[in-house]
This record gives sequence, C-alpha cells and structure tokens, in this order.
Amino acid sequence: MSTEKCFAVGSPAPGPVPQDRVRLYSMRFCPFAQRTRLVLHAKGIKFETINIHLKQKPDWFLEKNPQGLVPAIETAAGEVVYESNITCEYLDELYPEKRLLPATPFGKAQQRMMLEHFSKIIPHLFKISSARKKGEDVSGLEAELKEKFTNLNEHLVKRKTTFFGGDTITLIDYMMWPFFERLGMFGVQHCLDHTPELKKWTECMLKDPAVKATIHSTDHHKAFFSGYQDGKPDYDYGL
Repeated sequence: MSTEKCFAVGSPAPGPVPQDRVRLYSMRFCPFAQRTRLVLHAKGIKFETINIHLKQKPDWFLEKNPQGLVPAIETAAGEVVYESNITCEYLDELYPEKRLLPATPFGKAQQRMMLEHFSKIIPHLFKISSARKKGEDVSGLEAELKEKFTNLNEHLVKRKTTFFGGDTITLIDYMMWPFFERLGMFGVQHCLDHTPELKKWTECMLKDPAVKATIHSTDHHKAFFSGYQDGKPDYDYGL
C-alpha cells in the first residue's frame, strides 16, 4: 500500500509492512524526507510510502514514532528508524548493494563532516526567506550565503571531481540536493552565479534518475511553501 494523500488524525492505520519491502513515512514537500526517497530510488530498494499530515498526526503514527518525525522507515520486522541522515545510512547498510557511503572509515567521516558543515547553511535559507517576506533587507544575509556557497565551490575545485564524494554520486550529494532543488523557492538561485563548479554540480544532479524520480517543480515548491509560511500548509497540494 502506498498513498499520495496524507494520513491525518482519525485515518485508519496501514497494515503490516510487506516482507519484500520497507515502508517510508514521509511528506511530499519535506526536503529531509526527500533525502530518504533519493536513497531508496538510487539503491533500487522496494518501498511503499505513507504520507503524514504533520499538523494532525495520526495516533498510530505517534505510537510507532513518538517524535512524530518524517522521514521514518519501518521494516517488516517492525523496526522503526527516523532522522533523515540516520535513515539514509541505515538503508545503505541494510541493502549493501550499490553502496553510497565510502568504504573507509575516513571516507565516511569526511562525508559526515561535510554534512555537519552543510547543516549550518540550511537555517540560513529559511532566515532569508522569512526576512524577505517581512520586507526586510536581505542583502547582508545573501552575502553570507554566497560566501558559504563559495566554500562549497572551492571544495569541488580542490577535489577536481564532479560530485562532492568523487566522480560518481555518493550519499553526501543526495543529502545536500533537496535544498538546492529549493533555491528557487527560497528566492536565492542567483547566489550560485559566482560558483561555476557548484552550478555545474546542480546541472549534473538534475540528470540523475533518483533526482528525476523525486523532484517537484519550483512552482509547486513555492505554492506549498507560501502556505507553510502562513501556517496553513496544504500537504496534498497538487493532488
């Protein structure tokens, strides 16, 4: 069973997870849940999706996952794992075919350090969007973001690789991508103008089958985000 429309308070609980797949608890426009969807598609894992209304979470979902977070993964054995980076690493270990994390401990540590660095950029995106909505001057915030993007660009220049982990897509690329997909939504696409290697990275990511399978248009992202900012998110927007 997979659903597009979200399950809210009062929705019936789904049945057991089938033996041949995992279940993803998600929300269609959540960038963190998209990380897990990217990994599922990239690794060719069979899965079903249950979308959750994040303002009216069903009781049965909170019983499985008291934090109420998406993404969450549930296995046929009833194991539930949540937090986007944890679900992605868990899936990479559970399904060792086509590994997305490097084989060496240092390689794994490098990707985790880069994710820690990138995680500090994410709040900045929301801060710019919120300030602009209030009519505030965002030029200083945008200058800071450009500096952060310059650092990412320099990483690619120094490595002389197309992607952040090498010449093929690895986990760190999928962890970062959902927020670059939303640069138009945040109104900061122009902040890439001075970072040619980073811009080239985004163009290469757009060609990836897993990205193509999970992407939303900028117009859809903008429409959902507008309602989200007003406190009235339409989780079923476009259905």
